[in-house]
Amino acid sequence: QVQLVESGGGLVQPGGSLRLSCAASGFTFSDYSMGWVRQAPGKGLEWVSDIDGGGGRTYLADSVKGRFTISRDNAKKTVYLQMKSLKPEDTAVYSCYVEVNDSWYWGRGTQVTVSS
Repeated sequence: QVQLVESGGGLVQPGGSLRLSCAASGFTFSDYSMGWVRQAPGKGLEWVSDIDGGGGRTYLADSVKGRFTISRDNAKKTVYLQMKSLKPEDTAVYSCYVEVNDSWYWGRGTQVTVSS
């Protein structure tokens, strides 16, 4: 079955960097777009970024443009979210997702906390 496992979160100071990873299994990874969403405490789900199956097309929310980069390694079946110039408002649980055969799948998420 489809499984998505995120890692790489943690506590970082404002202006710092983190790289999140999402390891996928249970489907033909390179055939599907992958994405990231986040949920801050007390707030709704916010779409962050996605990338097509080949990695050639990427999309970013305005709130993270210029600071975040999404990429993927199809050989490793992993999608990454490189985050730079982090701000306190980036504090959230970050989850990766994929739609396979009209069904949506999400990982459990990884906590990112930006605080001094």
